Amino acid sequence: MKRLLLFTILFSPALFTEVAAQDASIFPKGEISTTDNHTGTIWLNELSVGDSVFTNSIALATYAPSAKLDWHIHPAGQILLITEGSGYYQEKGKPKQIVHKGDVIKCLPGVTHWHGASPGSSFAYIAVTPTTKGKTIWLQRVTDEEYKSVK
Repeated sequence: MKRLLLFTILFSPALFTEVAAQDASIFPKGEISTTDNHTGTIWLNELSVGDSVFTNSIALATYAPSAKLDWHIHPAGQILLITEGSGYYQEKGKPKQIVHKGDVIKCLPGVTHWHGASPGSSFAYIAVTPTTKGKTIWLQRVTDEEYKSVK
């Protein structure tokens, strides 16, 4: 009887539901982005658009494996809260960094950079972007050499 009770406690559907819920995103993925500023599939969910009172735009971005944004600049900077998977972040002239779920990346104002998913993993983050100094400035595509480089 004790073994049956222990088995029931350890393998309870409620326990599995709780564990699965911890891995699920609290926000839906959003819509597939159709803009021409990335390669691969990226979903975007604008959680809060910046306005005259609340000047930060907040969005959830979810990347399929190998998807990446083009080089770009945020005039007022950006903070990325990595919520899923592993990916890359690179500032112009610096080595590419590998980032993982739980990392926080501070993209400094005016610094050219890119970010994206690694080849074997989906990747997601919540981006907090101040809108006070203007919108994102999009630059050239990330080359295959830049994406594959490891320094």
